[in-house]
Amino acid sequence: MNLPTVKQLRYFAALVETHHFGRAAEVCFVSQSAFSNAIRELESLLEVQLVDRTNRSVTITAIGQQIAVQARLCLRDVESLVELAQGQRQPLSGDLRLGVIPTIAPFLLPRVLPRLRREFPDLQLYLHEDQTQRIYERLMDGDLDAILLALPWKMRGVETTSLFRDRFCLAYRDGTDRVDPENYRFNQLDADSILLLEDGHCLRDHALAACKIRNTQKVQLFAASSVLTLIEMIDADLGITFLPQMASGSALLKNTRVKLKPLSESSYRTIGLAWRKGSGRGEEFRMLGEVLKNNR
Repeated sequence: MNLPTVKQLRYFAALVETHHFGRAAEVCFVSQSAFSNAIRELESLLEVQLVDRTNRSVTITAIGQQIAVQARLCLRDVESLVELAQGQRQPLSGDLRLGVIPTIAPFLLPRVLPRLRREFPDLQLYLHEDQTQRIYERLMDGDLDAILLALPWKMRGVETTSLFRDRFCLAYRDGTDRVDPENYRFNQLDADSILLLEDGHCLRDHALAACKIRNTQKVQLFAASSVLTLIEMIDADLGITFLPQMASGSALLKNTRVKLKPLSESSYRTIGLAWRKGSGRGEEFRMLGEVLKNNR
């Protein structure tokens, strides 16, 4: 039996993700002609049509969709094989692809990356910043080795370690009339007072839960698409919000009039690290978690 190569499976997985031969070829660092030939060879080997080709678009066939699922599983098994072999080397060395959510990356990474570079000079850390669900999907597809996120988040097939609690703070513009930060009471806020990130950002869900926001009339319908935008809106006194304590002293707050006041100790999110269950680098990821926890 002739079997597909890992390269062919990688190329096909990239094509399914991008739905575009040119972009998929760029992701795989090959010419478009070489990429197209590899997909045709895979179709010939499997004796099925994986994609419908037109001048403007690429459509994955029904059997192609099924094969894509198995291709990802095969690639994940190959990744596990490599991880098992790499587990014998010096810990926290070589390539490590880390996914980070955007409500952690700008606050925590500038503090811990210098320490990581000093203590583990052989570590090649590749960072990918995106929303929680997307980095989780990329983790399970084998594109990422581990993800740094805020818990709780519904996930399957992963191991997690909790690093620390990140307390929520009331964020407001200095001198605002919208809230008295020294005597903050949620029930005293006017309607449409609270600004949050848009759906898809776990900080929105965690803030709603941790800060006990039950009256949705106090939350503006207009939502920010990024933490930077949210901070700019608070700086313009368009409302108040709730930011994690790790944001204190960050570059995003410099040159603004945004102030933070910690809320009660019961208002927090948990920062955690997750990786695929059974990964041969599990102990290495726990070591990384300790470094993140001790240098936050």
